[in-house]
Amino acid sequence: MITSLIVAVAENNVIGKDNDLIWRLPKDMKFFKETTLNHHIITGRKNYISIPKKFRPLPNRTNIVLTRQTDFKEEGCVIAHSLEGAIAHAKDNNETELFIIGGGQIYKEALEKGLIDRMYITHVHHDFDGDTFFPEIDEKIWNKVSEISNSVDEKHQYPYSFVVYEKIN
Repeated sequence: MITSLIVAVAENNVIGKDNDLIWRLPKDMKFFKETTLNHHIITGRKNYISIPKKFRPLPNRTNIVLTRQTDFKEEGCVIAHSLEGAIAHAKDNNETELFIIGGGQIYKEALEKGLIDRMYITHVHHDFDGDTFFPEIDEKIWNKVSEISNSVDEKHQYPYSFVVYEKIN
């Protein structure tokens, strides 16, 4: 099983503010949906709750919510109390590619523990004020395998690039 993460990151590594997205990039949302569809996804509880209620749980995906709260329940979700346990659940259910979708602490923990094989990063080419950050990408560990650049248009206020990184073995 491949363990991946998917995230949109500003030039200054900001990924959010006040438990919300800062920018609106419809093609990024479409990319996220198409990439994670029919897969297991792991999200932290706060990140999960930040998703508008009408979209929770994310459809056509196995939603695994990671929380320290032993009494947290959410219909249609698998609840896990450790990142390793969440990953094991996906593996036990024959997942081929698992996606960690946030938030900041989950990304940090997964990267620090060396649990990630692939990263799908939308680089938003702009600096933003925020309170949640993505770790620096260590080019000694990660190899850029593809990049698709996108320009500003009527629906996208900022230029951005879809980049896939794979861990260097």
